[in-house]
Amino acid sequence: MATSPPSFRITDGKVADVNLLNELLIETSAFYVMDRGYIDFERLYAFTLSLAFFVVRTKTNVLLQRRYSRPVDKSTGVRSDQIVILTSLESAMAYPEALRRVSYFDAVTGKRLVFLTNNFTLPAQTIAQH
Repeated sequence: MATSPPSFRITDGKVADVNLLNELLIETSAFYVMDRGYIDFERLYAFTLSLAFFVVRTKTNVLLQRRYSRPVDKSTGVRSDQIVILTSLESAMAYPEALRRVSYFDAVTGKRLVFLTNNFTLPAQTIAQH
C-alpha cells in the first residue's frame, strides 16, 4: 500500500501550533506524536473519530480523574499508566471518551514527562519513548 509522504509547513512564531491541526489530513491507523502546544480536545477527538492515534505531552493544568491504574515496571522509567477522563465540563464535552495517561521519568534529563494518548494497547514504555 502506498503512503503519502510526510508534510511540513514552516510558519513564523505568530502562528499557534494547534491551528495547524485544522489543515492535517488524518489517516486511519496512523500515529501522530505532538508536543503540548497541540492540546485541544475537540481537535484531538477528531483523531479518535478517524480511528487514528495520537500521543501528546499534556499540560499541568489539564484536569483529569483517574479511573484505573495499570501495573508498571518502574525500572523502565515509566512511573504510572492510567486510564483517565477529563473533568472540566468544556474539555469533557470536547473529548467525551477515556484517555490514557502515561507518566515517565527521564533519568538522563531528570525530567518527568506526562503523555496523553488514545491508544490503549501499546506498552507504556513505547508511548513514553515517542
